[in-house]
Amino acid sequence: MMTFMTENSALLFPAAYVEAVTTVVAASAAYYGDGTTPLGDDEYDGLLRAIAAYEEGHPDEVLAESPTGKVAGGAVQGDVPHSVPMLSLDNVFDADELAEWAAGLERRLGRPVAGWCVEPKLDGLAVAARYRGGRLVQILTRGDGLAGEDITHAADAVLGLPPVLTRPIDVELRGEVLLTTAQFEEANRIRLAHEATPFAHPRSGAAGTLRAKGRPYRIELTFFAYGAIGLDDLGHLALLENLAALGANTAAGTAAAPMRFETVEQVRERIDVIAGLRADLPFGIDGVVVKADTAEDQRQAGNGSRAPRWAVARKLAAEHKVTRLLAVEWNVGRTGIIAPRAVLEPVVIDGVTVTYATLHNPSDITRRGLMIGDQVFVYRAGDVIPRVEAPLLDQRTGAESPIVFPEACPRCGDAIDTCEQRWRCVRGRSCQAVASVIYAAGRDQLDIEGLGGTRAIQLVEAGLVKDIADLFTLTREQLLGLERMGETSAANLLAAIETARGAALSRVFCALGVRGTGRTMSRRIAAYFGSMAAIRAADADTLAGVDGIGTEKARVIAAELVELAPLLEKLQAQQVGVQVTEPQKPATDGEVGEDSAGGPLAGQAVVVTGSMTGPLAALSRNEMNELIERAGGKSSSSVSKRTTLLVAGEKAGSKRTKAEELGVRILDPEEFSVLISDFLPTTEDSSGPS
Repeated sequence: MMTFMTENSALLFPAAYVEAVTTVVAASAAYYGDGTTPLGDDEYDGLLRAIAAYEEGHPDEVLAESPTGKVAGGAVQGDVPHSVPMLSLDNVFDADELAEWAAGLERRLGRPVAGWCVEPKLDGLAVAARYRGGRLVQILTRGDGLAGEDITHAADAVLGLPPVLTRPIDVELRGEVLLTTAQFEEANRIRLAHEATPFAHPRSGAAGTLRAKGRPYRIELTFFAYGAIGLDDLGHLALLENLAALGANTAAGTAAAPMRFETVEQVRERIDVIAGLRADLPFGIDGVVVKADTAEDQRQAGNGSRAPRWAVARKLAAEHKVTRLLAVEWNVGRTGIIAPRAVLEPVVIDGVTVTYATLHNPSDITRRGLMIGDQVFVYRAGDVIPRVEAPLLDQRTGAESPIVFPEACPRCGDAIDTCEQRWRCVRGRSCQAVASVIYAAGRDQLDIEGLGGTRAIQLVEAGLVKDIADLFTLTREQLLGLERMGETSAANLLAAIETARGAALSRVFCALGVRGTGRTMSRRIAAYFGSMAAIRAADADTLAGVDGIGTEKARVIAAELVELAPLLEKLQAQQVGVQVTEPQKPATDGEVGEDSAGGPLAGQAVVVTGSMTGPLAALSRNEMNELIERAGGKSSSSVSKRTTLLVAGEKAGSKRTKAEELGVRILDPEEFSVLISDFLPTTEDSSGPS
């Protein structure tokens, strides 16, 4: 990147200043054009601040094309005049800068601000929607703030922007058009199906979609209103309520809903709350907007040439970054799946240094047109595994090279089955027998103490174990023949294996490592069918009846069960997984079913977050979920309107905040353990709840 910035963001040399202006103007043109900017938000903001710092110290050297003081950095223009200039927002980057800005506004007013409104800064494109007699007649982009581009042709694809308002008035709604997280995923699915390059990130997708004409497919976007021309003398919060009453979509129904506060300290607290909710929001945000709420304060403060003086954006760290794709590694998973992994030039995203990212599968690499050496957008939200979205084609130098796909299994050298999008070694699980054994012996599966990585490698390399069924045929003599295996260790391992022979059906099924399932899904499948024989007899249509299994996943699971038939026969011969549970069909659509009646959590949808303490401290998260279901409840991983109870341990974070906003009942681990005390595992039960 560029090397002309010091710690205080001042530019060192005039030549570097010129280069920075050129870089930012080009990035602005791409950002406000189709969203394919070569700079991440943090890099762009840093350069812009460095330019401003240089110009403050060298006012006689300011270039005419400098982006400072201009809407959209002066990089875009429009051909349809705005009725009222459509301004940008000034930015602050920390709590101190926010406090300084607020104090400056109050000095300008000569009195305290009457109230502050805080709302999310949506990461999309600003538009103006004109209505005549309550009917939508035109949509414009922001452009240069004085004139915008007519994009009325895209109106039917924008959800939340009604074609007809609830009142026949002349008004201009202003707001943001974006791709929600779900719409972004669907948009890339549609584009890949039409052999089009996937969008790099939601903002570029929204920009490209709004301007596109004549596509053979339709991509939906969402509008969020935050302002209006023609609804005068309203405070900001009252204006948003009026916009919603007219039928326009606003952020009011989200966890980051706009709120009014009296003090700057309350504003700062709300900003922290919204920042904590960021990963769970259904759309992208790149900051939080703070506004003087009353119309009188806004009028008295006035506007600058680029931004209103009564509003500011508190920027948050970017979740999308640009870095270089250095290489691709091909790893073989425990089921034989050959998964590509991107090796990246290290980049910090949301406070985490990212050096690897998922590339999904070979077909996805081909469709995205990735090459070694490409500048790529990398995306990370919350705790989600980083992923490479798309290459920046206009940044290619000609030095890039094709990604070489493996012709044989990278681990065993056998052939590769390329019939499906996800390639797989023809040996399947046998290719990674060690990984399969380690997984099956894990705490949340068969919980075989003493069977870790080193021991599993010994057993497989000695030819004693080819699959998990072979564990139950091991003898004392065979174990004693292994290096560093004494009498006591052998006896303990055999005892743990014998205990696992009688494990609950859900644990045995989970130990199989069926693709498309995990611990929670294994519990649902076991409860639904009641026996391994019933599971094996189920076809895809029957499997699709289990809560959370759709048609596609059911097909995968059914195929997996056919492949696992020889292993299941061996397990049956060893009397493993024959324990029968009472069939209990879980409720569908995320609701708690009547079958859960009787326990202290009957009818409860429960989420667990944070570190558990007290009697729950020793339980894994999967064991907590089992405990909830044994007590009659339904476990979930995310807080929503359907959640009825949150168990909040230490460092509960954004889930607690969201639960508080939704009015969800919250218990600490000690309170929860009292509530379900009759279902807690005893100290003698080393395997936890099952």
